[in-house]
Amino acid sequence: MNTKIVSLLPAATEIVCALGLEENLVGRSHECDYPASVKHLPVCSEANFPDNLSSAAIDVKVKEILADALSVYSVNREQIKQLSPDVVITQAQCEVCAVSLKDVEEALENYLDKQARIMSLQPNSLDDIFNDITTIATALNVTDAGNTLLEELHDRVDIVRHKLKFSDGKPTVACIEWLKPLMLSGNWVPELVNIAGGVSILTEPGKHSPYVQWDDIRLQNPDIILVMPCGFPIERTLKEIDTLLQLPGFTELKAVKNSRVYIADGNQYFNRPGPRIVDSIEILAEIIHPKQFAFGYEGDGWIRFDL
Repeated sequence: MNTKIVSLLPAATEIVCALGLEENLVGRSHECDYPASVKHLPVCSEANFPDNLSSAAIDVKVKEILADALSVYSVNREQIKQLSPDVVITQAQCEVCAVSLKDVEEALENYLDKQARIMSLQPNSLDDIFNDITTIATALNVTDAGNTLLEELHDRVDIVRHKLKFSDGKPTVACIEWLKPLMLSGNWVPELVNIAGGVSILTEPGKHSPYVQWDDIRLQNPDIILVMPCGFPIERTLKEIDTLLQLPGFTELKAVKNSRVYIADGNQYFNRPGPRIVDSIEILAEIIHPKQFAFGYEGDGWIRFDL
């Protein structure tokens, strides 16, 4: 009998599909959109705030919701009950980023007609992401597919590492995860930057993304600025880029003067701890060391932003 899966996490949906189990997916979250073929699946969650808010407005709304001890997302338990899944996959990494374990447990407790296994992912590093692939593959009885997928991903990471083995210098990189208030990308991103031959400023590998003061970024004067807001495609970031451009002293920064300001698709790549996290490493390698890498992501995964 095929295991029926509801994935409430975009990264988990991508993992399940990469393991060759897309046909087992019976439901998804409102954010699961890759591969495109999953978009026909019933949607089992929704955000409790409008989609078209600015960065600042989203931040205010989310903080209001959490302050009232409410959930940022709603789980459609009636839909999930009808789908009768054997496995439900969610996360416990960030209440703001996706449907949380608490939301799922509260929604489904003693509600489904049969007991479903609830799997929760909580990655903070690249190894955690790879381990999640193993965990899901094992739970779904496709360990060989999991091993094959991981071998391919490790090989791609090793190619980047090898090409940079004798590279001189590591440019400093400011990876901006939120525009207002300013946040820099933590968790696995500093590690990805390091693998791609750079140094992520004002962050610690494996630690949550920190709020930062603009003056602290100015003092660091990074070689490269990469804007990749959580959940934002490039087009949406471009609509809000003035928030950054208007900051005092922005045009005096080294990265700006040297035309090394970039915008990446944070939604599809950097914010998703699934198989395409290796795509994110390759994107970083293209940006940080353009003379050594050309994987073909420019224009889709990232663009150069010229003032």
